[in-house]
Amino acid sequence: MEDFSHFDESGRAHMVDITAKGDTVRTATATGRVLVNEETFRLIRTGGMKKGDVLGTAQIAGIMGAKRTPDIIPMCHPILLKGVDVSFSLNETDLAVEITATARCTGATGVEMEALTAVSVAALTVYDMCKAVQKDMVIDQIRLLRKSGGKSGEYIAEPSAPQGQP
Repeated sequence: MEDFSHFDESGRAHMVDITAKGDTVRTATATGRVLVNEETFRLIRTGGMKKGDVLGTAQIAGIMGAKRTPDIIPMCHPILLKGVDVSFSLNETDLAVEITATARCTGATGVEMEALTAVSVAALTVYDMCKAVQKDMVIDQIRLLRKSGGKSGEYIAEPSAPQGQP
């Protein structure tokens, strides 16, 4: 179990002690998408969904999700976020709502989980706002695009990495 940082020498789960780590500026950006049909795409684009503004609601939900990450992901440290940005683009070719989230903090641990949670919650909110029109939407390609700060330094995902590959 010594290779796993969230288990102690007895094999019991614990939160990693980051007391000795220094504070650095940390940033993480994640992405994901929701695949929809033509009708759903049109209603999102024109603001015609009965539940209201799909992207505006999903944006707020994504930010709220980032702020609540340690409440839903075991062993995540509560961190003082300095900023969270959630943005969307509508990809007409793929009939996809593409989501990007960036989280920032100054602290002793990273914000990757906050960025990934923001994307995930925003995608789930798009689904919730549109499920009356379409139930077979697909949420996919949620992944970390880049991160900076901390002792591991900068990470940038390969743009052409196959699904499920780093």
